[in-house]
Amino acid sequence: MKPDWDRLGSEYADSSVLIADVDCTADGDALCQEYEVQGYPTIKYFKDGDAKGEDYQGGRDFDSLKKFVEDELEVKCSVKDPSECSDKEKGYIQKMKGKTAEERASQLARLDGMTGDKMKAELKRWLGQRIRILKQLDEGGDEL
Repeated sequence: MKPDWDRLGSEYADSSVLIADVDCTADGDALCQEYEVQGYPTIKYFKDGDAKGEDYQGGRDFDSLKKFVEDELEVKCSVKDPSECSDKEKGYIQKMKGKTAEERASQLARLDGMTGDKMKAELKRWLGQRIRILKQLDEGGDEL
């Protein structure tokens, strides 16, 4: 698995996804305890500010890992260059650009509060997309 993991890390080195590894038998022991890693290898992924992370349950080969990253983790929509954004995302960007920074912060807080709620995968994905858009706008992405 290690060669495929390293290849995945190289492939996403300059992307919105951070691929990293921790050796729980050495210096990473405290970190592994914090994230409740009990078996090795364990793959954790973190989405949209989720501080605890979730255990990855998919295939361990390169193609399976890459598909998961593409489908679930990679951010393709950029407020500064919305060419990769869906029509739905583009509409949301325009709507939120018309709001004040305070209104956007309130919306972000509301959406952040929903991240742990149970919902269908499609709704959870749209929630994450809106959170990422709001964070980009907060970082100055609306200055174009």
